[in-house]
Amino acid sequence: MTSTDPTPETPARGQVFRYEGFDIEPDDELLTCRYSLDGRDFVERVAFPGLGARGRWDEPAVAQAARWVFLLAGVSYYKTAAPPLIELPQTPLRTGERAFLRDVYLDGLGEFAHRNGLDLADLRIEAPLLDEPVPSTAPAAGDDGEATSPGKRPLVPFGGGIDSIVTIELVRPLADAALFVVSRPGDRFAAIERPAAVTGLPVIRAEREIDPQVLRSRELGFLNGHVPVTGIISAIGVMAAALDGRDALIMSNEWSSSIGNLEVDGRTVNHQWSKSLAFEAAFRSVLAGSVGTVDYFSRLRPYTELLIAERFSHLDAYHQAFQSCNRGFHIDPALRLDHWCGRCDKCAFIDLILAPFMDAADLASVFRGREPLDDLELLPRFESLVDTSGALKPWECVGEVNECRAAVALAVQRADRATTPVLQVLAERLGDRLPSPDAIAAMMVPVGEHFVPDAYATSDLLV
Repeated sequence: MTSTDPTPETPARGQVFRYEGFDIEPDDELLTCRYSLDGRDFVERVAFPGLGARGRWDEPAVAQAARWVFLLAGVSYYKTAAPPLIELPQTPLRTGERAFLRDVYLDGLGEFAHRNGLDLADLRIEAPLLDEPVPSTAPAAGDDGEATSPGKRPLVPFGGGIDSIVTIELVRPLADAALFVVSRPGDRFAAIERPAAVTGLPVIRAEREIDPQVLRSRELGFLNGHVPVTGIISAIGVMAAALDGRDALIMSNEWSSSIGNLEVDGRTVNHQWSKSLAFEAAFRSVLAGSVGTVDYFSRLRPYTELLIAERFSHLDAYHQAFQSCNRGFHIDPALRLDHWCGRCDKCAFIDLILAPFMDAADLASVFRGREPLDDLELLPRFESLVDTSGALKPWECVGEVNECRAAVALAVQRADRATTPVLQVLAERLGDRLPSPDAIAAMMVPVGEHFVPDAYATSDLLV
């Protein structure tokens, strides 16, 4: 889709963003990253509680993983003024690493730039050249999993939603898995802790302390907007895996996360860029050339949201525990909900994608009797999901248009959905744009490229 948004007034930009350095402090179980922008200093701290005495702090893989946390976390501070120059005076980069880091800024901040009326195409990254030999690359799609040791011990980032739940249930029969959870120091999200408890698996934690200046963006006159947070969490997860002697970080990023929101001057703007296949492939490559000991891939890469929802529908133990609504992750605990708000884009999408596969009464219970599909006031949110209104796909982690249309086509056929107001209106407005049975069937099997090793693949991928 081509952007038709009005262009906001171009804000003033800074001059130079600098990567100052990072320190690994085993006694404090801590990584400290230091940055500056036009003389203003920023410090980020990432703690790994419980990995002090048992952590492999002296291993080269840990230092290399820490370097990637340092490199990717910098985007949170760069965005405060988005200068055209990034300097890394003490952090050499290989040629491929420099290109990847530039993509992190251009594509990872694509939404931020678009919504702030910025053009970051002039971005320059200046760093010493690292010309050490690069080890062999990570295994390509369809390889036999040699990057994963026979005693598989993966780490699975867990957010409490349907994607990471489906991943953990696919992985647990095959490996000695642990969950990986990132939060602020001393804080826990009930939306994660409830379903994590249902898994019964151990949890490896990281506590990310963002410089408090960033949380005062409006007061300090900073630019603000979306950052590629999944990429940052991926880097932190790789470091946690290396510290705990684990051999893989298994993500839950699905096929549709590679589909962008709009095109701007020939470049795709994707809210979910750091969940995309492009990010996964590039990050695997730079990790293979540095960390080496931790494989990185998404178990759900070839799965559509429709297929994931169908698999989740059979996991009854989680149905009253899971929560994807962003109100469950509000920074201010006083504003944080321990239940679905039932009104946001994420609530609307999850309700829609599960409606073909779960009983209407069960979904009503999930939303505490305020199911979005029953509320015609929310029709505009659903219309943006299925593209009947011409509105942009929401700036959210939601599925692709045809997946959402397929969900309408399947759900409206259910006897317990005969009077669901929003579904009836959507089906009528979509008409012959509803996907055919053959098109829907094609969404219910793995599609597209993936990097899942055979050791972690189920029979549907071994074809």
